[in-house]
Amino acid sequence: MNAKIARSFLFVPGSRSERFQKAVDAGADAVIVDLEDAVAPHDKGFARDRLAGWASSNQPVYVRINGTTTEWFEEDLRLCELEGIAGIVIPKVEKPDQVSIVASCLQKSKVIFPIIESALGFANIRSIASVPSVTRLMFGSLDLQADLSLGGQGEELHYFMSQIVVESKIADLPSPVDSVTANLQDARVLTSDAARARRFGFRGKLCIHPNQISIVNSAFNYSAKEAEWAARVIQADAESAGAAVAVDGRMVDAPVIARAREILEFSARVGAC
Repeated sequence: MNAKIARSFLFVPGSRSERFQKAVDAGADAVIVDLEDAVAPHDKGFARDRLAGWASSNQPVYVRINGTTTEWFEEDLRLCELEGIAGIVIPKVEKPDQVSIVASCLQKSKVIFPIIESALGFANIRSIASVPSVTRLMFGSLDLQADLSLGGQGEELHYFMSQIVVESKIADLPSPVDSVTANLQDARVLTSDAARARRFGFRGKLCIHPNQISIVNSAFNYSAKEAEWAARVIQADAESAGAAVAVDGRMVDAPVIARAREILEFSARVGAC
């Protein structure tokens, strides 16, 4: 699926090559092979070798590399030149030159997702989002919480969620991708987190287990009722010949028409993938 509209991004550990194909077949819009947090330091080389032996242009995946300041960065980046690697997820991005370094070493066809997950990253988010090679921003709430000593997963994060959505819009990027939900035991937590992310303006979410995919995809889809409303709005506007018109008792103006078009266009793109 097009990286700009993907709803679910499933992580799979780079050292667990037996899970690569299972992850691809699990139904996520995108798969991220993780060479960073999911791989112990002594297994970094092993994980690269496993991915290099498996990667294929027939089933392109993304890769979360190790950070630009780590000893593994350069070898990770060389690996990402393989045809089977569709793009790069860069962790702990705090400055725009971290993105520029990666972009300068890759083919332009490969997409780049910076993860914003620290106070400094948010302080520099506008300059990071403005780097021409950035495809879409991702939010890393767990690392941010550790960086700022934040407790909970609730209103403490609302400022940062709003900020990353606003900065994505200013940079003319697609809506950002929300952080993982670490709770794997209670589906209600994931459902609530995904619904909140959508309300805040996110259009996708990172996943750490295949069981999370269907909930996430459903959360970011428009319902049949929403699509039907949008179609009626567009039809009413077309038939009005510029005159004032109402749908369901509400005036149809430019923002309403724009919303209706976004619903129909997104639904059509997702349905075509």
